[in-house]
Amino acid sequence: MEEYIDLFEKVIAKTSSQVDYIDIRAGAGNATSILMKDSNVDEINTGMSLAATVRVLNNGAWGFAHTTDLSKLNEITDTAIKFSNSLKGDVQLSETDIIKDKVAVDVKIPFNDISIEEKKDIMKQANDAALIDKVNSTTVSYSDSEVDSIFLNSEGSEIQVKTSRVRMALNASATDGEIIQFGHGSLGGVKGFEAIADTDIEQFGRTIGEKAVRLLDAKPAPSGNFPVIADPELTGVLVHEALGHAVEGDLILQNDSILKDKIGCRIASDIVNIFDDASLKEGFGYYPYDVEGVKTAPNQLVKDGELVSLLNSRETASKLNMKSSGNARSAISDQPIVRMSNTYLQPGDNTFEELIEDIPDGIYLKGSRGGQVDTGKGIFQFNAAEGYLIKDGEITTPLRDVSLSGNILETLKNIDAIGNDFKLSVGFCGKDGQTAPVGDGGPHTRILNSLVGGMG
Repeated sequence: MEEYIDLFEKVIAKTSSQVDYIDIRAGAGNATSILMKDSNVDEINTGMSLAATVRVLNNGAWGFAHTTDLSKLNEITDTAIKFSNSLKGDVQLSETDIIKDKVAVDVKIPFNDISIEEKKDIMKQANDAALIDKVNSTTVSYSDSEVDSIFLNSEGSEIQVKTSRVRMALNASATDGEIIQFGHGSLGGVKGFEAIADTDIEQFGRTIGEKAVRLLDAKPAPSGNFPVIADPELTGVLVHEALGHAVEGDLILQNDSILKDKIGCRIASDIVNIFDDASLKEGFGYYPYDVEGVKTAPNQLVKDGELVSLLNSRETASKLNMKSSGNARSAISDQPIVRMSNTYLQPGDNTFEELIEDIPDGIYLKGSRGGQVDTGKGIFQFNAAEGYLIKDGEITTPLRDVSLSGNILETLKNIDAIGNDFKLSVGFCGKDGQTAPVGDGGPHTRILNSLVGGMG
């Protein structure tokens, strides 16, 4: 993107006198995605992209325009100015550092070094490993992307970032002729193809197939209030859905969060410490700077049970009298909104055995099959991928179709023991029609008095 810097600088210099603020984001990338269904490749997409977005702020209102033809940059800048001039708003930007930097993700195996055939072969390995007895259908998806992006603004920031990201996911369904059950798993990272190559692909696939088959013999879940152990994946879903969305600055400003005006209040038990950290390179939600050029850093949201911070863009931070946390995110063609990155519960000091040893009658929940949260009302329901009864400190009967529901604040206050392990999941989060890569996770977590129900 360096060849376009002069062009971007000229546009900004020419426009700065007409508006209060301008920034330009541009990116050149190439991406590959492959979909395999029931052992056959269904589709392959590869392509290169080039795009730029101009955003101007004038009279408290945004103007936003986008193009895939950089020769039209002056034209879309004029369009953005017209949009902002036709509106009146109350947008102001919080102050942030002026940054000049160039960052590249560490890549050991570039995606271009691996042929499409080799990528298909690895998918087939995972697929075949999952095809154990009673598994009747599989879907494997693979995607990789490499993007060279640049950000400039009228305040003087100039940031170049080269990012590589890869993910492979596998779904397997199993049937005994009467019921169908599913197994799911994903892996990847913000790195090169080594994120896939360094994994035992056969074990990855087999584990997912075995999960689907195991659930065929599982019992329907009981309903009622139980002490629950959530595995790292479900802990991550709980933290992401129940807390993460509720601390997004735009939802706070829309009066759509149970956590509005709760900074400084105790919202969880005093052993709970929750972070959002886009600077965590091991997380799938890693990025060094957000789309407004704000440098990322660990952001502690909950400290010893107390809400101490929120997720903000420069716009929401200004309205909330805070500093941007570096959580403005979007694809180049979309307007930035407040998003999570890598959101997790900090590990404690209990072993798994210590978490379950004094539970006479409880439930161990593993994995996630999605769910929903109402941040305004502060309630949620999640569906676990699988579960087990805990009897007298021992893991016993397998369970299927288990749901966990409750009130966000009550549930966070019922966390009474936290494991010493840690894992982040590889996934995506949707919001306002936009999708962003995220990591979420934590350790095994014990939650007292949780409302569990059978889904079937």
